[in-house]
Amino acid sequence: MMKLMPKLNPNGWDEMFSNKGVRNSYRKVLQTLQSLNPENLNQKQKQAADFFMNQGITFTVYSDNNEGIERIFPFDIIPRIITQKDWEEVETGISQRLKALNMFLEDIYNEQFIIKEGIMPAALISSCPHYIQEVHGIKVPHDIHIHIAGIDLIRGAKGEFYVLEDNLRCPSGVSYMLENREITKRIFPEMFTSNDVSMVANYPMIFHNILISLSPRNISNPNVVLLTPGIYNSAYYEHTFLARQMGIPLVEGRDLVVNNCKVYMKTTSGLQQVDVIYRRLDDEYLDPLVFKPDSALGVPGLISAYKMGNVALVNAVGNGVADDKAVYAYVPEMIRYYLNEEPILKNVPTYQMGNKEERELVFADMENMVIKETNQSGGYGMIMGNKATEQELKNAKIAILNNPRNFIAQPIIQLSTVPCLIDGELKLRHVDLRPYALCGPNGVKIVPGGLTRVALTEGSLVVNSSQGGGSKDTWIVK
Repeated sequence: MMKLMPKLNPNGWDEMFSNKGVRNSYRKVLQTLQSLNPENLNQKQKQAADFFMNQGITFTVYSDNNEGIERIFPFDIIPRIITQKDWEEVETGISQRLKALNMFLEDIYNEQFIIKEGIMPAALISSCPHYIQEVHGIKVPHDIHIHIAGIDLIRGAKGEFYVLEDNLRCPSGVSYMLENREITKRIFPEMFTSNDVSMVANYPMIFHNILISLSPRNISNPNVVLLTPGIYNSAYYEHTFLARQMGIPLVEGRDLVVNNCKVYMKTTSGLQQVDVIYRRLDDEYLDPLVFKPDSALGVPGLISAYKMGNVALVNAVGNGVADDKAVYAYVPEMIRYYLNEEPILKNVPTYQMGNKEERELVFADMENMVIKETNQSGGYGMIMGNKATEQELKNAKIAILNNPRNFIAQPIIQLSTVPCLIDGELKLRHVDLRPYALCGPNGVKIVPGGLTRVALTEGSLVVNSSQGGGSKDTWIVK
């Protein structure tokens, strides 16, 4: 028999077990696990790994010398379960947050009332490297700047949800959410059916409908494409997967051309006008005439077509100003300012290193802080104070003092844990959750689930795949 009751973390929230035993939402799952011997479970874990290998479900980790290493995305077969009641809080909280963030982006690229009325300092925006002056005043379809968002959530010591960060540029990982579900249905068909799990498979259809609704041309069948940087990008598997699922062409910059401020795709039967581009390319690579002149990934003239309203870009250009980690601290104020509501989901307390008093508080307590660079992602540029050496903390202080705007600090929060199958036993590992929210003319739609990311190293709080993390299927159950 598998060892079933792992030693609980006294400082955190475990999703499967409480001090009184197994939580109701996990009872059927635990019964299934108890009915299987370790050999059966290890076989299922191997089956999952083989599926990922055969499907080519990989990502690329970059080493210090910038060499890319292709890896299978680690997958743990025991699902992470969230009750419908908890999910409703997540859903309403994310919808509220995205509504305010969209209004913020529309405001900050136009009238800037939030600055004029003193809610947010002008210097915070002007110093943001992802505030794109070139698109100031551009009219985007339906005033929607964020069409797809990956909002990272964690659960605190009492099970309460916090927003860790907002990913509003080119959020990745949705293909893993969808593939995780497919493999779970294969290896645990009875367990899946008996738990009445909410469906995520309609995500590509919902997203495709939103893409079509953004077309600047009022035609019945607009041309929608997915623009990828190409095969060497770490998320290329996802680009091919989503293009295939939505039935749209996968294109690179060299496949597109701009004539008379309109974008065309080169095809064997001539040029075809493109209406909507779901781009998986960062802003600075989109158009060498406006941004990086040496970029071969983008399309010369694309921004002029975008400014003229002849093509829609998803997500909109310039969204990075809204997911800057220093701007993140102001999202609760945005919600109050634009919506006149109190935030449903809390932020993690955040200290601005540009503020002398806050900086001194952090320097006095660095062992209990996580230091983050405001415009890094993927777990890069992050220092966990409780794991850092004295020299690393000293170096962090020097870096902060040299460029305070570039850093924030947050208290280290014990992420919730979920049991994982490791060496034939259930072992607790820390997790976060990235639900995927889609915004279109008819509002925000969030498929009931998301990508649960797991810190596979014992005791680690870093869940990013680029830092050795894995994932689980996420079940929303009644």
